[in-house]
Amino acid sequence: MSFPLDIFIVAGEHSGDQLGFKLIRALREETDISVRGVGGPLMAGEGVASLFPLEDIAVMGFSAVIARLPLLKRRIDETVAAILANPPDVLVIIDSPDFTHRVAKAVRKKLRRLPVVDYVSPSVWAWRSGRARKMRAYVDKVLALLPFEPDAHLRLGGPDCVYVGHPLIERLSELRPMQGERKPVANGVNLLVLPGSRGSVVRRHMPLFGEVLKRLGTANLAVTIPAVPKLADEISELASTWPLAPRLVSGEAEKFAAMRAANVALAASGTSTLELALSGVPLIGAYRVEPLANIVRHFVKIEAPHILLPNLVLGQRAIPEFVAGDARPERIAPALELLFGDTPQRRAQETALRALDERMKVEDAPSRLAAREILKLVRGI
Repeated sequence: MSFPLDIFIVAGEHSGDQLGFKLIRALREETDISVRGVGGPLMAGEGVASLFPLEDIAVMGFSAVIARLPLLKRRIDETVAAILANPPDVLVIIDSPDFTHRVAKAVRKKLRRLPVVDYVSPSVWAWRSGRARKMRAYVDKVLALLPFEPDAHLRLGGPDCVYVGHPLIERLSELRPMQGERKPVANGVNLLVLPGSRGSVVRRHMPLFGEVLKRLGTANLAVTIPAVPKLADEISELASTWPLAPRLVSGEAEKFAAMRAANVALAASGTSTLELALSGVPLIGAYRVEPLANIVRHFVKIEAPHILLPNLVLGQRAIPEFVAGDARPERIAPALELLFGDTPQRRAQETALRALDERMKVEDAPSRLAAREILKLVRGI
């Protein structure tokens, strides 16, 4: 092992860049390190000169990945070559398994003793569970963001897996309303609508959510949409056919402020559902898959009983889910309307969501726990 500790980090998209820069800071609190690899602007702020722009590989969805396959293959080869040319003390891959795991597999074939850490488990508990056992050939330790994932890897024969905590639990003060921020639903429904953060996802959900609103009474109803800046104009145009004009907010701070004020939400499946749940907002989750994925899903066994992250953490369907063919306005609207008053459905959700803190708590900041687990592996502890 060299000194300072030489760490190569590969983050495949901007959420990985977020985890990566916090991890680098936490590692520096523990020991002297040098860092290189692939990342975005946040990791660049910590001194990582990325091998190429993160946008080259930050793609999601079957269609987008297929369209960019030649570039992705070239970037994988370049990343592997950089690691082999100057082997680090440890390789840390962060999320984006379609890219990062291919890098790890290729590196392990040549550098069999190089420790490899996977920060963020793939969804092996949901589909393609055989991936867990295959990961043992090229991953030494998985750092999990969700508390049920270590048991899932143990059950599926995956690598050693440790729960280090989700980064959102460090931000509860930003998600929880202060006194007076969230009005009782009896004073009017402040509905937060989250159609997604990617163009293809937004285009699938904006028309669906608009049809849902048409089935609801608009009296005493205010709608807010947190919009990714680059999609704000498109979201505004898609909302022009809605029965009432939503208020658009932009940026993470405004999104969290809108969550603190909301008393009901309608959201496409994703991290936003966990944000809402930790904020204590009763919600409905809905997700329409893209056409190509809809074809593939008939050939892939979906093993998780739920798709929403809060439901998976709680181990129960506390939040109603409407997925693929079930994501229809005539089904979603009545379920959403049940949250518009002091109803048994609303009270049951509020009770279930309060249990999330206990399920997700850890004894220190997730980034610090992740850093310590990496150092344990490198030091053979």
